[in-house]
Amino acid sequence: MKTKMKTQGAITALATFAVLGSLTLNATQAAAAPVVNMEATVLAAQIDPRRADDTLTPGAKDSVLAVEKALQARNLLDAQWVDGYFGTTTIKAYAAYQRSLGYTGLAANGLPGASSLASLGQGRFTVSHVIKPGSKVQRDGYVVNTRTQAMLTEAERVLGRRLKLDQGSYNPGGDPTSAGTHDGGGVVDINVDGMSADTRTAVARALRQVGFAAWVRSPAQGQWPWHIHAVAINDTDQSTQAQNQVGDYYLGMNGLGNRRPDDGPRVPIKTWEDYQRAH
Repeated sequence: MKTKMKTQGAITALATFAVLGSLTLNATQAAAAPVVNMEATVLAAQIDPRRADDTLTPGAKDSVLAVEKALQARNLLDAQWVDGYFGTTTIKAYAAYQRSLGYTGLAANGLPGASSLASLGQGRFTVSHVIKPGSKVQRDGYVVNTRTQAMLTEAERVLGRRLKLDQGSYNPGGDPTSAGTHDGGGVVDINVDGMSADTRTAVARALRQVGFAAWVRSPAQGQWPWHIHAVAINDTDQSTQAQNQVGDYYLGMNGLGNRRPDDGPRVPIKTWEDYQRAH
């Protein structure tokens, strides 16, 4: 009887040890899982493809590496491109992953969206600093998303004046002179009728302060009237053309095809999320 009780006790002890060991292992694995900062990753995906070299976007390397390793594990990215640099090859690989999920159009633009990033990370990494463009809403008869709407509202508060749109977002083919920048989300043109040169500059400055890449556009630059063109940095619904403009803005350029030096007011570059944390 005593032998039997000892045996049962040993089995129970072993089972308990196994359960505790499993729990410890799971906890260790969870603790060791990389954390992908979505804000930093999306920023790198906008800037890196526009660089003339392979400089890494500050603060994004570890997050980008985790994403690239997950793409490699799905045979979508060769090992040579797992380098923390979210260049055109990684953009294409991520777009292929988005398509594998059944996404099309803007949802397969190569910019990591909240849903696709969470799906890619299952069992590999967790996601922090999640960005969501929000739903589509009307403003001045045009369509924008709620993130863009909030940014415009804050710029108005900073300026102390109302801003009227000449063009909104999600407008594919609506204005051929826009070269596709308004096809997706986060892009607007601001009406400047009656504004002085100083006021136009002040509006562009306020838009930049809240997280837009924004420039005053003149008829001398293209076949368009005076207006202010603004692209919401890190909007994951952006068209490829708008993504390129954000990248060029960070690299000190004017967002036009000629890629000349930035001609806008100088302010510290921030995303909408950066601005919100500071205010």
